[in-house]
Amino acid sequence: MREDDLAALDTELELVSVSVGEHAEKVGTIAIERPDARNALNGQVRTELKEAVAAAEADDAVRVLVLTGGEGSGAFVAGADVTEFKDRGLVEQREASERPRVYESVDDASIPVIARINGHALGGGCELAQACDVRIAATGSKLGQPEINLGLIPGGGGTQRLARLVGEGQAMRLILSGELIDAAEAKEIGLVDQLYDEEELDDGVYELASSMAAKSPIALEFAKNAVKASSRMGLEEGIEYESELFVQLFATEDKDEGIGAFLENREPEFTGE
Repeated sequence: MREDDLAALDTELELVSVSVGEHAEKVGTIAIERPDARNALNGQVRTELKEAVAAAEADDAVRVLVLTGGEGSGAFVAGADVTEFKDRGLVEQREASERPRVYESVDDASIPVIARINGHALGGGCELAQACDVRIAATGSKLGQPEINLGLIPGGGGTQRLARLVGEGQAMRLILSGELIDAAEAKEIGLVDQLYDEEELDDGVYELASSMAAKSPIALEFAKNAVKASSRMGLEEGIEYESELFVQLFATEDKDEGIGAFLENREPEFTGE
């Protein structure tokens, strides 16, 4: 994809906005813009999010992606749009749950994805944050999996990703009770990685995103894949996978640039080659 194609997509989307380089060089931002429903995930939002993530991956101008809720809604994503569940039976829900869903699109993205949690992240919204690589939250945010209160369970990966992030006991507590926790507790148990006051949130998010975006795109992708493998493979299999990725990087121009810059005491200029 040509540079700026993600930004051009902004005119075609109704419930999602996108931008590139607005806050940091080579950093794209996708914001869910459905304030009347607190950014709840309906079918259209899910479709537009998947399209925007795919465009970001393919855009040479984007090395890191930030996913957030639009301003003024008080939410990152308040959950799935429950009104869509009311008249849906087993067959319809099975069709709606066919993969890849938006959660897999985010989780499997070849570029790093940072969740900028600027408000409540509940149910499907909490699961969307879990699918991101790093979660950074404003202090006033609340997170949780309240599906049990509807006679349901998390269906967007929450029973799997949450346990891997916070441990089985904490995941059981949150999922079986439907309890909502504040961002400070979420950080304490490992659901949130960094916590900032609302006025400092952008500085924290985009400082990290900018730091990542300055790195080799190939190394970013390989590092992300290797770390994710740590919870999905056995130890020996994971070490072998890491070793193979490490070796493959020796065929890249970015490896030569990185080593050269280090030896010459200058900043590297990675091209993704």
